[in-house]
Amino acid sequence: MRRMSRPEEQAAAALFLASPESSYITGVELACDGGATQLGFGLVAA
Repeated sequence: MRRMSRPEEQAAAALFLASPESSYITGVELACDGGATQLGFGLVAA
């Protein structure tokens, strides 16, 4: 995506994990990094 996430995108991920829709998800690490982890970049510092 070549950009840092917006605060509302991070908030949406947190709200999803706190919602009933995520009730069947256990022990997963949710990367909200625009795909940087998949591409091998890991954490991207600003």
